[in-house]
Amino acid sequence: MNKILKILAIGAGLIGAAAPALAQEVIVTASRRGGDAGYYGGIVATSRPVVALKRTADYGVQSVHVAGDERDREKRRADLKATIRAMIAAAAKQGFELATGDYVLQPLTLANYENLYFSGDGRPDTDRAEFLVKLKLAPGTPERVAADRIAAFFKSVPKAGRTVIRADGRLTLSVVNPDQYRAAIIELIAADAAMASGKFGGTSGVDVSGLDRPVEWARAEETNVFLFLPASYVVRKR
Repeated sequence: MNKILKILAIGAGLIGAAAPALAQEVIVTASRRGGDAGYYGGIVATSRPVVALKRTADYGVQSVHVAGDERDREKRRADLKATIRAMIAAAAKQGFELATGDYVLQPLTLANYENLYFSGDGRPDTDRAEFLVKLKLAPGTPERVAADRIAAFFKSVPKAGRTVIRADGRLTLSVVNPDQYRAAIIELIAADAAMASGKFGGTSGVDVSGLDRPVEWARAEETNVFLFLPASYVVRKR
């Protein structure tokens, strides 16, 4: 094993022990944020290194709210819950999933949907509940196709009383357990470092840093994402 690959292999062994025991599904937005918490705190990178793994996201994710303006509060909320139950049932039949969470996602099911928070919908005698609708993405799925499928799903759901279902904002994406791609990312870094080192002769070596950080992510075009480590390397003469 050459020096570059040995350094990277040692780094992979050290950080592999720190990987989370349970797979988490995280939101990937168009914006980028910085911080030391990695994806455990919902943090994505302020900038992306040149070396990154590009792949289709696992899910297209649409923020949605169910709202109602029935004047009687008890009936209004009963109708909202009935519509949400109908969404849960329809999602299971049509290949969709419902979820909650700002960064790390949790399933929304019949067992926990009553924990949703109701807020006003901007007018008197209104309520709304907000959550997420997910669609599993096949490789290369265009964003418009995913968004249209979710919109058609909304129309298919029977609504109770005076409730409505509305999408909020642009389709976002999610990735399940980003740390599972750590080895593939390190291989990309190793290949790039070996190429760079080879340009400077056989006596050159590489110092690598950043391999001890969590995997980070950023949105690419359409439904693709970049997964990467905030790693860097320096080519040195030995």
